[in-house]
Amino acid sequence: MDKQTLSFQAEVQQILHLVTHSLYSNKEIFLRELISNASDACDKLRFEALDKPALWEDQPNLDVRVSFDAEAKTITITDNGIGLSSAEAVANLGTIAKSGTREFVAALQNDQKKDAQLIGQFGVGFYSAFIVADKVTVESRRAGLPAEEGVRWTSAGAGEFEVETITRAPRGTSVTLHLREGEDEFLNGWKLRSIISKYSDHISLPILMQKEEWDGEAKKQVTKDEWATINKAAALWTRPKSDITPEQYEEFYKQISYDAQAPLAYTHNRVEGRTEYTQLLYVPAKAPFDLWNREKRGGVKLYVKRVFIMDDAEALMPVYLRFVKGVIDSADLPLNVSRELLQESRDVKAIREGSTKRVLSMLESLADSESAEERAKYAGFWKEFGAVLKEGTGEDFANQERLAKLFRFASTHADEGVSFADYLKRMKDGQEAIYYITADSLAAAKSSPQLEIFRKKGIEVLLLVDRVDEWMLSHLYEFDGKPLQSVAKGAIDLGKLEDEAEKKHVEEAAAAFKPVLDRLKETLKDRVKDVRPTTRLVESPACIVVEEGDVSAHLARLLKQAGQSAPAAKPVLEVNVDHALVKRLDASERFDDLAHILLDQAVLAEGGHLEDPAAYVRRVNGLLAA
Repeated sequence: MDKQTLSFQAEVQQILHLVTHSLYSNKEIFLRELISNASDACDKLRFEALDKPALWEDQPNLDVRVSFDAEAKTITITDNGIGLSSAEAVANLGTIAKSGTREFVAALQNDQKKDAQLIGQFGVGFYSAFIVADKVTVESRRAGLPAEEGVRWTSAGAGEFEVETITRAPRGTSVTLHLREGEDEFLNGWKLRSIISKYSDHISLPILMQKEEWDGEAKKQVTKDEWATINKAAALWTRPKSDITPEQYEEFYKQISYDAQAPLAYTHNRVEGRTEYTQLLYVPAKAPFDLWNREKRGGVKLYVKRVFIMDDAEALMPVYLRFVKGVIDSADLPLNVSRELLQESRDVKAIREGSTKRVLSMLESLADSESAEERAKYAGFWKEFGAVLKEGTGEDFANQERLAKLFRFASTHADEGVSFADYLKRMKDGQEAIYYITADSLAAAKSSPQLEIFRKKGIEVLLLVDRVDEWMLSHLYEFDGKPLQSVAKGAIDLGKLEDEAEKKHVEEAAAAFKPVLDRLKETLKDRVKDVRPTTRLVESPACIVVEEGDVSAHLARLLKQAGQSAPAAKPVLEVNVDHALVKRLDASERFDDLAHILLDQAVLAEGGHLEDPAAYVRRVNGLLAA
């Protein structure tokens, strides 16, 4: 056949125009697409050769070869797969018969970011070559055809392409990219190898490049005739678990996470049913520096039938599990899946739910293990990621109970590692609630005066000191039927744990002390909602609490630190009527000063900040000097 000049299909012209004039982000995607096409060509040969073994000709070993010529400014991707006949070259490279084409064009026209990532999601990957090339030459011969029936296809990415018959001895296809000005960065062996490792490491065929070595005399890298495999040539997650060693799992984790340490734990499963997918998920041993950046993309890579789609598919994992790394390979999702489609797809929701449960099961197996070593691993995980896991109480109601069982806290009985289940086992007979206190630090929580009655009676109190704890408590109200109750909110009713004599004493003291309480209310009316005798205090003269339903003082401080306004709520001052300082109030000539000092000390003991520290100092100095 003589050389022919033909016109592209109208839709192809639209795509080429957008590719050459609009796409600019993530240009390296072109190599992923061309290698993926080469791999597909080899898969097609394998399939057709089942019935026609002669198609193998004299090349039984399939591979993909990538080479470059810095002087000619070309990159060539060669495969020895099924190849193209002249008619197929015209049909496949000049026409697109795929349903996703119009959607692809619409997505590019509507997307202001002009993301090159889209190019590989709509089955038009070949045209990504024009992102970096101003001319593309394809030479091919279909398996089974004589050498004289090879074909050369050439285009500059405009409205036309040329096709001519050539003599080509090897079976398969070579795609040569003539790079446009400004794309010289891709004429570098290290750059091409890094792109191949990033996007095509899973390709089951060997991807080869010529070895390079440094020439001291010429002061440059010199290409040798020897070829070396760049990729691992196997998607680890597709292999049976029995064929993979722990060392291989760890090496793969380091490769995808750029973490120098081995993972804390991992899970590898193939899920079959309504939705079919493979998951290989890892929990890191150490938290990354940007763990608290909730806008950070997730760490799970999405593949569809071993074709890499995106690096950070956040829709596959809830935000509170953003530390999880790994790979999910779906057999059901379309290759044209976008971030928007991921959010809406029922299959993706099923994958997300299944993967979340798998990660929680992995953590449960560590936390509940009979092995002390495994439980120590979980303790290490909790120190690194526990605060993030607590976010799940408000984000994942379906798994809230499972999450609560994984939580660990400090308490008045232990400095760390106390679970809700541990707490329930140690509850006193007649105890009806799980008691807790929130504070800015463990030291502040331990020394809080609100704990005094609980210490006296040996009742355990959980000490919650993470900033996220207030968020957690706004969604988690009970555990195993026992309500969570703050020791700093409302009037403490210990129920069966409180002696009748104690109740009677408080009632009698309140009646006898009523004139002093009324006077305190009047003096402090601008600062407190109420003044009442306490049942919480043993050694301290006073403490502040808030009413049930009001924002705690600790949460109010957190909101203020975050630049937000907290709902206005005055605290309640509770006084210990048996304390010597409180007893002095009635007879003191400086009643007002002593009342304010009592309140200021209660605020400080709770961890709060005084609105007028100078006034407090002045009143204390006045009492000391009297």
